[in-house]
Amino acid sequence: MLHWALIFFIVAIVAAIFGFGGIVSAAAGIAKILFFIFLILFIVSLFTGRRNRV
Repeated sequence: MLHWALIFFIVAIVAAIFGFGGIVSAAAGIAKILFFIFLILFIVSLFTGRRNRV
């Protein structure tokens, strides 16, 4: 999922260079959402991975 966030971030940067305002905001918004979802899933996996399985 972090891979997709980086792809949308790169699309946002390229669109910003060429001056496509609507595409920039859409791609940046998607990248931001995917990054936060990745971050939440990463934190959840850290906590669930540390539990002792008995």
